[in-house]
Amino acid sequence: MAEVTMPTYSAPASPSLLDHPLHARWSVPLLVSLALFPVLAQALGEPFYIGVASRILIFALAATSLNLILGFGGMVSFGHAAFVGVGAYAVGILMQEGVASAWVAWPAAMVAGGLFALLIGLISLRTQGVYFIMITLAFAQMLFYLMVSLKAYGGEDGLSLPSRSQIGAWLDLSDDARFYYVVLALCVLVFLLLARLLNARFGHVLQGIRENETRMAALGFPVYRHKLAAFTLAGAIGGLAGALLANQANFVSPALLQWSQSGMLMVMVILGGVGRLYGGFVGAAVFLLIEEVLAAHTMHWQFGLGAVLLLVVLVAPNGLLSLWPAKARQP
Repeated sequence: MAEVTMPTYSAPASPSLLDHPLHARWSVPLLVSLALFPVLAQALGEPFYIGVASRILIFALAATSLNLILGFGGMVSFGHAAFVGVGAYAVGILMQEGVASAWVAWPAAMVAGGLFALLIGLISLRTQGVYFIMITLAFAQMLFYLMVSLKAYGGEDGLSLPSRSQIGAWLDLSDDARFYYVVLALCVLVFLLLARLLNARFGHVLQGIRENETRMAALGFPVYRHKLAAFTLAGAIGGLAGALLANQANFVSPALLQWSQSGMLMVMVILGGVGRLYGGFVGAAVFLLIEEVLAAHTMHWQFGLGAVLLLVVLVAPNGLLSLWPAKARQP
C-alpha cells in the first residue's frame, strides 16, 4: 500500500499577498491614541464617550471574528450573531446562578461560543453557497426562539445583570474607564493572535481554500478540517465579544441572536474591507460612529445611515481600507 503523505508547505521568506502584517508604522500610534482616549474624554468632561468607545471595540472584535471566516475563509455565515448571543447569555446565566467571576464567566462564554460553532460547522460546512448561508441562519434563528421561550432567563424581555463581572478587588470593572482598558487589552491580544495565525501555514491554507477549494483539496490539504477549525475559533472570539457586550450594557436580550444582528456584523466587515486584518475594526468604528452622530440629530437616522453606507460602497466597493495607498500599508 502506498504511503499517504501530507503536502509540504513552507512560508515565503518575504511578505506575500497572503500575509497580513500589523503595520506597526501606524498601528502603534493608533494603539497609543486608543490608550489615551479615556484620559482625554474625562479631561473634556465627556465620560459618556468612553462607553461608546468600549462598544465600538467590542463590535470590532465581533466583526473581526466574522471576517476570519468570511474574508479569509470565504464562508458567508448569516448566523454569526448566534455566537455573540451565546457568549452574552453564558455570562448572564452564570451571574444569575451566582458566578460573577470574569475568570470563569468569560472563558465559559468563549467555550460556549466555540462549541456551538463546532456543532453548527460539523453540519453546515458539508454544504456550500446558499445552502451554507441558510443553514447557519436557521441555527441562529432556532437559538433565538429558544431563548425567547426560556422564561427562567428573561424570555423575550431579556436578562438584566446586577453588576459587571469581577476580575478582582484590585480592578473594579464598574468604572467605565477601567472596563474600557480591559476591552482594549483583549482586542489587542485577539488581533495579535489573528495576525500570527493568518501569517502562518494555517492562515495561508485557509486563504487558499477561499480562492480555490477544489484545487486545495486536490493538493491534499484537509479542507474541511481547516474550515471547521476557523469556524470554531471565530465562534469562540464571537463568544468573548458577547461576554464583553453583556458586561458593557448590563443586559442580555434575545435580540442579540437575531439575523439582523448578523447582517449588521456583515455590513461592518464589508464596510471596512473583506479579507483585511483591520477591516472589522474600521467597519465597526465607522458604522457605529455614523449611527451615533445621526441618531443625535434625527429619529430617522436609519435612512441617513443607509444613504451614507450606499455612498461608501459606491466609492469604495472593496471597503474603506482599499482607499489606503498600497505603499502606506507596507510595514
